[in-house]
Amino acid sequence: MTPQDRKPFLYVVVCAAGIATGVSKLITAAQERDWEVGVIATPVAMGGFFDTAAVEAQTGRPIRSAWRSPADPRPFPPPDAVVVAPATFNTVNKWAAGLADTLAVGTLCEAAGLGVPIAVLPCVADALAAHPAYQDSLIRLRGMGVRFGEPYDGMPGEDGGRPEFPWDSALDLLERR
Repeated sequence: MTPQDRKPFLYVVVCAAGIATGVSKLITAAQERDWEVGVIATPVAMGGFFDTAAVEAQTGRPIRSAWRSPADPRPFPPPDAVVVAPATFNTVNKWAAGLADTLAVGTLCEAAGLGVPIAVLPCVADALAAHPAYQDSLIRLRGMGVRFGEPYDGMPGEDGGRPEFPWDSALDLLERR
């Protein structure tokens, strides 16, 4: 297969938010749009925030969460684009500050430096979203060309139900180039 024949490769970075249980919806939508998908999760997200076995079966690839040793082969090709969903307060702030202490944040820092298109669906409580550090992080990341979807706080609506997380909108953000 030549590079021109391969499908574009999407990294999906998953953070530790309760809504992460639905990440398979994003993977399905990406696959339907002809993306090959690899998932990178924060270490905390790996602790039960989503069904890792189901995601590995869906993508046909292992989920990455820890750094590989230099002798280990790269399990994913370089990304053509990255989606961060759900993106937490912690990850957004560490990424904007360049604190690459996890594979997930290190990958985001590198992708941004390489000019890879990145779409982010934040899942941040209103009280945290009001924090000045978070607001500064959004400004910095937007200045780097990162595209943000509408904020999602996960709070129940008047009817008691939570609104649907807009998984597909991340892919729409990538198409606006």
